[in-house]
Parts: sequence; structure tokens; C-alpha cells
Amino acid sequence: MNTLGNLIWLIFGGIVVAIGYIIGSILLMITIIGIPFGIQTLKLGIFALWPFGSTTVQRPSTTGCLSTIMNIIWILFGGIWIALTHFAFGILFAITIIGIPFARQHFKLAGLALTPFGRDIVPVR
Repeated sequence: MNTLGNLIWLIFGGIVVAIGYIIGSILLMITIIGIPFGIQTLKLGIFALWPFGSTTVQRPSTTGCLSTIMNIIWILFGGIWIALTHFAFGILFAITIIGIPFARQHFKLAGLALTPFGRDIVPVR
């Protein structure tokens, strides 16, 4: 079922979202300051490519409060808009019964887009 969901996701817009994240990641990685943020957008791009069958978990922090500071910077410089976009698409998809699985994927992406630092993508078991 996850494979079918991922294929439908890719056909109806998931590939466009993933390509957008990957292009944004490359543009962020051009500068030295943008490399940590580029890595997070790459994480979002990979998650947007195959969202069914995977989830995000909080990683045990070994960096102290650095991930919190980076998440605050991320939110201030665009993370909130990315998360709100995924949240709005989630609401639009949740209107129909057929769209509910895709709405759940957008809500997962919104959570990751809001605070990507200190989170890992893992397969659902």
C-alpha cells in the first residue's frame, strides 16, 4: 500500500515538491552559512519524494541547544511559510475521503518543515 501511495503522490505533485526542495537545497549550499539549512531542505526533499511508509522522530540531542537556535533561525527565515503551505494543502486534501492519506503526508511534512533540526526520518514499522 505504501508503494502505491508513493507512486500516486509522485504523479500528482510530489515530484514537483521534491525537485523544489532539492533546488532550494543546492542554492542554500552555495554559501558556507547556508550549508546546514541546505542539508535540512535536502532532508525535506527526500521525505517529500517518498512520504508513505516513513515518519520523523526526535533525535537525542548531542549538540546542546544548537538545534534549538538553528530551528528558531529556520522558522524566522522561511520555515513558517513552508509549514503553513503544507498545512494548507493538508486541509485542502482532507476535504475529501480519498485525499485524507495525502493530507496526513502534508501534515507530516508541515511538522518537519517547521522544525527540521534535530529530527530524523525513519521507516514506519
